[in-house]
Amino acid sequence: MVGWVTALKLVPWGDVIEATPQILQAARKLLGTARKSKADTAVTTSAGHVEAEAQLPAATQLQHLRERVTQLEQEQMDSAALIQSLAQQNAQVIQAVDDLRQRYRRLTLLTAGLGCVCLGLLVAVIRQ
Repeated sequence: MVGWVTALKLVPWGDVIEATPQILQAARKLLGTARKSKADTAVTTSAGHVEAEAQLPAATQLQHLRERVTQLEQEQMDSAALIQSLAQQNAQVIQAVDDLRQRYRRLTLLTAGLGCVCLGLLVAVIRQ
C-alpha cells in the first residue's frame, strides 16, 4: 500500500492537473459531436427523409456526403488528439512507477546491507 502512495507522489500532478481542462473540453466536444452525429444519422435514415434525399440532384447529394465525410474526419482528428493527450499522461504515470520500482530496488539492497552491518556489529559486540 505504501508503494502506491509513493508512486502517486512521484506523478507530476501539476502537469496532469494543468492538462485536465483541455482533456475534459476535448472529451465533451467529442461526445457532443458523436451525439449530434448519431442524431443526424437517425434523422437521415428516416423513411421520409430518404425519399426526399433521393429526389435531390446528385450534386446536392454529393455535397451532403462531402460535408458528412469532413465532419467524420474532424471527429477522428479530435479523437486522435484526445487519445494522444491521454497517452502522454499515461506515459508520465508509467515513468513515475518505473522510477519508484528502481528506488525500491535500491532501498532493498541498502536495507539488506545495513542489516548485514548491524548483524556483524552485534556479533562483534557479543564476542567481546
